[in-house]
Amino acid sequence: MELCGIKIGIMENFREESLDPANWDEMRRLGHEMVDTMMDYLQAVGQRPAWQKPPEDIMKSLRQPVPMEGQDIREVYAEFMTKVLPYNLGNVHPRFWAWVQGGGTPVGMMADMLASGMNSNLAIGDQAPVYIERQVLDWSKELFGFPLEAGGILTSGASMANITALVVARNQFSASIKRSGLQDQGGILTIYGSAETHNCLIKGVEAIGIGSDHFRQVPVDGNFMIRTDLLKKMIAADRRKGYQPMCIVGNAGTVNTAAVDDLEALADIARQEKCWFHVDGAFGAIPNILPEWKPRLKGLEHADSLSFDFHKWLYMNYEVGCVLIRDGAAHREAFSAPASYLLTHERGMAAGPEPFATYGLELSRGFKALKVWMLLKEHGIEKYSRMVRQNLEQAQYLGSLVQGSAELQLLAEVSMNIVCYRWNPGGIGGDQLNAVNKEILMRLQEEGIAAPSYTLLDGKYAIRVCITNHRSRREDFEVLVRETMRVGREVVGSNRVPARFAGDEFRS
Repeated sequence: MELCGIKIGIMENFREESLDPANWDEMRRLGHEMVDTMMDYLQAVGQRPAWQKPPEDIMKSLRQPVPMEGQDIREVYAEFMTKVLPYNLGNVHPRFWAWVQGGGTPVGMMADMLASGMNSNLAIGDQAPVYIERQVLDWSKELFGFPLEAGGILTSGASMANITALVVARNQFSASIKRSGLQDQGGILTIYGSAETHNCLIKGVEAIGIGSDHFRQVPVDGNFMIRTDLLKKMIAADRRKGYQPMCIVGNAGTVNTAAVDDLEALADIARQEKCWFHVDGAFGAIPNILPEWKPRLKGLEHADSLSFDFHKWLYMNYEVGCVLIRDGAAHREAFSAPASYLLTHERGMAAGPEPFATYGLELSRGFKALKVWMLLKEHGIEKYSRMVRQNLEQAQYLGSLVQGSAELQLLAEVSMNIVCYRWNPGGIGGDQLNAVNKEILMRLQEEGIAAPSYTLLDGKYAIRVCITNHRSRREDFEVLVRETMRVGREVVGSNRVPARFAGDEFRS
């Protein structure tokens, strides 16, 4: 066979295929069924246990060899319905308060479906999804007091956002680091943050080559805020030893207690010491949308970079975080890596805005901005403000319930949306009291009553309730308090409490 004078060899019996359905109508029916399933699931979520452990036979059945031949999609879907959906972690439940996880919304779910259907890659290209992400970033700058010319990019979450900010901070320290690395910088670079700083910053320091030995964990005060007096002394001591202080990290809401560092003081110290000032605001920066909370977060507007998550206290569906970089040129310079296949053109698909590939590590970037854009437009900042305020009031309410009980003890001030407490009726001390509360927590989860998490505060095991849940109601916290006391009494009455609580049993 010839085509335009070119001889083409054709394999006999060659049949071209596609992954599209053979029957679009049947696929459409299945799609509608899936939407109905998830709407029913979300609508009735509070009627189910807060968490269910996957049974051993289910976990065993999910360990399968790689499928070599195809299977009917309805059989696959049936397996999802029986083996996957019932055993979700549960952050859509109104009594889920573990770690810091938002509950998502139905529109967010459908926005992800739309984005997945478009299958956009936002690394490069003149396409509407790129403009949507740019709009979301501009809205974010407005909400947090960053100039419109600032840099920014959406990420998988605050962990990647923090690492992105640290890369920019490191490269700003010296123009040669990006090309020649960390050697010959006139001293080892050091980064400073409180002892309550999230461990993703430690991972970030390791990932960018500075090393966790050079992350200085500054002690905190009785409210778990960084001791700025000790920070100054540590910086001065490092300079005398020949180290090079590079970055100060401020916490807008620590993961253990939601403590907010004195950001304004940290900004002043960073300016005096010529250090980059980064704020980890994964969830605690969000109350900046409340006028009454802006004074508590004063100094945020002076940050060189800020990380936060939409999927935490703005309740959006996983995953979507954000980093803002005040100096847009510095952001671009940190990640710009010219390549012939990524050059922009004056026209065609490679025209348009500066590629997002220039502002981050990833060249494969999904359309996570769509759900943020749709949800912000659906509800507006005023409603999100009311929801955040509602959670703040619920935290105070839970704190008052704890303080009003003779059997419960508050272990930290309720400064934001996190309540740390324990069952302590008296007569039990030290490691055994820790062991009792650990048992209480596990039983609350295993019985499907509620899903708080845990931490250690000054050696005391705390049941930790982090409220970033738009489905929670006051009665849910009343259930938690009542059931904590019931389970505590049962644990002690059963005489099956571990004799002691070993520190190495605790996993953060």
